[in-house]
Amino acid sequence: MPYMLLIMEPPGQRLTRTEAEGRETYAAMRRFGEDLQRRGLLVASESLASASTRITVRNGKPQTLDGPFAEAKEMVGGFFLLNCETREEALRIAAECPAVHWCTIEVRQVAPCYM
Repeated sequence: MPYMLLIMEPPGQRLTRTEAEGRETYAAMRRFGEDLQRRGLLVASESLASASTRITVRNGKPQTLDGPFAEAKEMVGGFFLLNCETREEALRIAAECPAVHWCTIEVRQVAPCYM
């Protein structure tokens, strides 16, 4: 059963780290992903840049808005897509993720949009 771990971090948090701290944080997350891969659980993972663009189409016209977005209380900093047997397994894995110490990890089952 696929589950997505969304790494939800406060905007601007990355700016509070030195480059060395940022590199160590990234290395810890890479080690976590490599462990998940060895265990046969990892489908995909990526770190996401803080800048983003929103797009909507209204009355047939696309509109874009570049971020970061001031109204956002958090941003998606990355994700792990897992193949777990149960929700409880996905929650246990989320609790093992290094980012749980500085971010919130949102666990979602992957499902069609009509469910």
